[in-house]
Amino acid sequence: MFSDGLAADLAQNAPLPARMRPRRIEEVVGQSHLLGPGAPLRVALETGTVGSMIFFGPPGSGKTTVARLVAERMGAFYQELSAVSSGVGEVRKVIEAARDRRAQSGRRTVLFIDEIHRFSKSQQDALLHAVEDGILTLIGASTENPYFEVIPALISRCELYQFQPLSASEIRVLLDRALAMGAAKVPGPSGAQGIEAPEEVRDLIAEAGLGDARRALTILERSLVLAAAKGVTVLHRELVEEAAQRKLVLYDKQADAHYDVISAFIKSMRGSDPDAALYYLAVMLTGGEDPKFIARRMVIFASEDIGNADPRALEVAVAVARAVEFVGLPECRINLAQGVTYLSCALKSNASYRAIEEAMAEVAEHGAQAPPVFLRSTGYSGAAALGHGVGYRYPHDEGGYNSQRYLPEALQEKEFYRPTTSGYEARIGDFLERVRALRRGESQGDSSESKDAAG
Repeated sequence: MFSDGLAADLAQNAPLPARMRPRRIEEVVGQSHLLGPGAPLRVALETGTVGSMIFFGPPGSGKTTVARLVAERMGAFYQELSAVSSGVGEVRKVIEAARDRRAQSGRRTVLFIDEIHRFSKSQQDALLHAVEDGILTLIGASTENPYFEVIPALISRCELYQFQPLSASEIRVLLDRALAMGAAKVPGPSGAQGIEAPEEVRDLIAEAGLGDARRALTILERSLVLAAAKGVTVLHRELVEEAAQRKLVLYDKQADAHYDVISAFIKSMRGSDPDAALYYLAVMLTGGEDPKFIARRMVIFASEDIGNADPRALEVAVAVARAVEFVGLPECRINLAQGVTYLSCALKSNASYRAIEEAMAEVAEHGAQAPPVFLRSTGYSGAAALGHGVGYRYPHDEGGYNSQRYLPEALQEKEFYRPTTSGYEARIGDFLERVRALRRGESQGDSSESKDAAG
């Protein structure tokens, strides 16, 4: 891919992330679900059954690196195109060259297209026959979900491989590897000097990478260069933050900080403090927390802490969760923020949560009791002979509800759901008060009058 002279120059002077690119598949850190023993992409490489594929996932997760290593393992000619700057003409030239190469030498061609989601439909259409006929092996890379951005005809001709953000521990492996290979020896005022990077600083940089190996290695390199320029021999937090040009948050998603911050986040929304909730949201996002995890907690919160006081809260939370899946970081932070502010400011009720907890406790303590005979299924032969359904009164024939009781006989007086007087739930409470009074025989209200749950 490079001349010997250029390769030697890049090996010494290229940015640290480029110098640290693995030379073999076995050196790749992360993506074990794709490249580990028995994993699908690893098996395809070992069995020589590699076909066209699309890699999708966040920046810095290794898509370009793995594409190059796949081509090398295949012994194929490797060519890159950028979807930002290439048109249909460039694509057709690559296809013709690949066809000639295959015909003359039998050598395969791997075409890597970065940001393939930016290709127009006509550009993607130009690839179809070449991919289907095996004239070239396409490897597309995208930070977007290909199902939304790549035409179905091209998707059907490719294997899809999702790359995951690297964990802090995986990035730490790369940082340690870079330092062991001499990254800490950088030019300074008095010549090349070695700079020490303590364990806590390496952890800080690994977390600051936010799952992006390229970002973390760049921060390390800038920190080392800045330290050398200042004559500093030991990296420290303030210097790393200066090099990164931002404050760095040490947030271990597997340690106490994870649980403490998500707890503070939930309690702030419960306490109707959108400012605090937004702050803890920012802490989690800056620290590399999975936005899908945050969205799931918001969906739970919408039912547990808001419930029927504002039924729309669950709709908003679910819409936010879908937006997070659809949009991804960094833009989905805006969707999360909208959801957080809505949930924080919504009227609160935990009545539904308490109701199911009490119902679960009742069943756990006393077992599941059979429903009354008139409520049992009539949808099979012999049910009528058992008396199933006999005596059941159809509420719609009586105006929407009636005095019939539905709990098992021993639980007739149980009330698990006790609505609050907050928001829409107050209306539900008024309705239930009337219905429960009717079932207790305390009301002579006309049940034939048409009514609904809103009262």
